[in-house]
Amino acid sequence: MTTIRRKKIAILGSTGSVGQQALEVIRRYPGRFSVEMLSARNSTSLLIEQALEFSPRNVVIGNPDRYTEVRDALAYTSVNVATGEEALEEAAASPETDMVLSAMVGISGLGPTINAIRHGKDIALANKETLVVAGHIITGMAAANGVKLLPVDSEHSAIYQCLAGEAHNPIEKIYLTASGGPFRGMSREAMRSVTREQALRHPNWDMGAKITIDSASMMNKGLEVIEAKWLFGLLPDQIRVIIHPQSVIHSVVQFEDGSMKAQMGLPDMKLPIQYALGYPERIRSQFERFCFTDYPALTFEQVDEHCFPCIGLAYKAMEKGGNAPCIMNAANEIAVAAFLDGRIGFVQIPEIIASCMEQATHLDDPGLEDITKTDNEARALARELTEQKRRSGVHSSYNNSTSGN
Repeated sequence: MTTIRRKKIAILGSTGSVGQQALEVIRRYPGRFSVEMLSARNSTSLLIEQALEFSPRNVVIGNPDRYTEVRDALAYTSVNVATGEEALEEAAASPETDMVLSAMVGISGLGPTINAIRHGKDIALANKETLVVAGHIITGMAAANGVKLLPVDSEHSAIYQCLAGEAHNPIEKIYLTASGGPFRGMSREAMRSVTREQALRHPNWDMGAKITIDSASMMNKGLEVIEAKWLFGLLPDQIRVIIHPQSVIHSVVQFEDGSMKAQMGLPDMKLPIQYALGYPERIRSQFERFCFTDYPALTFEQVDEHCFPCIGLAYKAMEKGGNAPCIMNAANEIAVAAFLDGRIGFVQIPEIIASCMEQATHLDDPGLEDITKTDNEARALARELTEQKRRSGVHSSYNNSTSGN
């Protein structure tokens, strides 16, 4: 009987939605996977609970103020507890680790992901911002170190799966599908009065707050467009977004002969997570199966860029290149946080992003230090603009003249 070597997984962001679902997958296959490292920013109770169950070699709590709590709770275990960004980067590159699941929210996952790549660790990538802000650096570094970048987003996982066995067949176009979020079909005027609770009510997917708001504004799809450029070596005009409310077809590849391949399945993040962790093998699962008769109609619509201008902003950032996507991403993170805190309205999110993209310093070929400086500059500018809008108290409409593709 062949013995399967357990793959040792480090999870950056284990208390978030993707991190928790990854642990569900690992829990189902104890003979295939073990947990080498867990990390969280602030969620100490859940992090401690996870550590006690999975007994990782390392646990990193990002917030130093929470370190003592975690250390004391795990004092009588074999788990090594550390805190801070440097500790996180070191733990992600542990010699014992086979694969790093990058599932931290926002640009915070960039440093530890880069260090893991430098040390030859394959990356299961759920943190799309890593490629959005530094795609030219990440992809070059991964190639130089022989590292696989395995996408965990359902859309990019779908493209990756469709391309299996097609290495010598050029892509003509890809279609990233989008559910349309909770405000599909709503007018721009009606969006002025949407609430936090409404924006967090996604029709198909169960995700964290930030990514759910990004889905509602369709910035999430904009980020995915930029991520697809780097993952699959595409030009902007080769990437299209199509609304598919049922979220059954996760994305489509069209080849030069006109043939199209799609990956289908029920909307469940555990499937692309399991595919990435188990790659190149497809592991038998007990996930619910798709039934055609439950979905007698699969429908598609064009994106309304007037109502969802974040799509156009993402194409504009991608076409401009350099640090423009970093500016866009930083501004979005600040604007989304402000909306979740009730300081600005929903339609003001793209307004703040557009203003930052116009005002922040542009660099054509940024290095890692430049990316950090750009991120800081754009965040400071976005905070200033957010405060101005909070004081004005006006949820103004967005001028669509900045829309791109």
